[in-house]
Amino acid sequence: MIVILKSIVNLTKNNIQLNKYGIYYCLQQQRPYVLDSKCEKHEQNEETSKQYRGEQHCEHKSLNIAVIGVPNAGKSTFINNIINHRVCPTSSKVHTTRKSNKAIYTTGQTQLVFYDTPGLVTQKEINKHKLEKSFKSSYRHAIQHADMIAVLHDVSNTWTRKQLHPTVIDSLKAYPQLPSVLILNKIDALKSKRITLELIRILTNNTLSGRKHNKMAKKLTLDESKKEEDEKPKLEFGDLLNNEGTWSNFSDVFLVSSITGSGLNKVHDYFINTAKSRNWEYPSDTFTDETPEDLIVASVRARLLDYLPQEIPYNLETFIEYYNVHNNTIYASVEVVCPTKRVERLICGESNGRLKQITERVTSDLVETFGKPISFTISTRPKEKTNEVAN
Repeated sequence: MIVILKSIVNLTKNNIQLNKYGIYYCLQQQRPYVLDSKCEKHEQNEETSKQYRGEQHCEHKSLNIAVIGVPNAGKSTFINNIINHRVCPTSSKVHTTRKSNKAIYTTGQTQLVFYDTPGLVTQKEINKHKLEKSFKSSYRHAIQHADMIAVLHDVSNTWTRKQLHPTVIDSLKAYPQLPSVLILNKIDALKSKRITLELIRILTNNTLSGRKHNKMAKKLTLDESKKEEDEKPKLEFGDLLNNEGTWSNFSDVFLVSSITGSGLNKVHDYFINTAKSRNWEYPSDTFTDETPEDLIVASVRARLLDYLPQEIPYNLETFIEYYNVHNNTIYASVEVVCPTKRVERLICGESNGRLKQITERVTSDLVETFGKPISFTISTRPKEKTNEVAN
């Protein structure tokens, strides 16, 4: 029997007041907040963690998976849907994920730890978009701690689906000892099964086990084969019959649509069956290694990307201003520092209409993440005002 250690924290009753943001706050803030089954991270010291791992049954299994791919390939959406829990922030723009995060999923005797990594970019792209240096170190750190690499490849982009990104290939070459799988995402964008088969053949350098090809080929009827013969997919892939942008050591290939959920069950079962017999790293009710404050800030940044045009959201600074839990309700406030007053007016919109929309959307996301009521506000401030005060 697993012994679950629970620490009892004596909380001092705080004096509650209403602040300028319309939310309640505590005059004496304390932070002994333990993550429950839907949200926050268990704060365990090293000794407690070791004790927990030592008390687990030996039949437990786990697997660490580094999910890598180019920006906007759908990595975060894939992880959220495969574990059926909103942990990773998502948006319609690239570079939503700025650092490597863990999404932890426990079912039965198996625990899967997914590393959600920033989109793989070249040094040229880092310089162009002024990205943090951590973009490179984040996914390398994830791969170094993983048992398997899952390459998520967007097949809806007709310009890039024909070959793997050079940084993806370099990453696979740097860690040849790790098994890897190819996950073709947004597969519903491909209208022809024969084009799908040809795409798999090209990306795997025609070295994947024949089992996979044969199984998929059986789905094509004779009539389909004759009909699709006229499509001549070789025109699309004929120029790629070489080793550039391909990887010959994939263990398997999966066809999924992260949005609709198609194909995710097969990937889920594959990871479960591949898990290694060993103790869990995290308690079964933990879903992420991120703090609640970090999750809130990441959610705000993601929605700013959705609601603001072009490069504007990338120039904003977002900070947690207040966070507390009272009577099972989360009270939080985030401050967005804008480069100019004009940008601040753009974020707020007419009569603060846009800011209200963003706040409502983030609130909805956070309720889904934490599984409890939340009172949430966003405040804005121009950066030039900060500079004036400093002077």
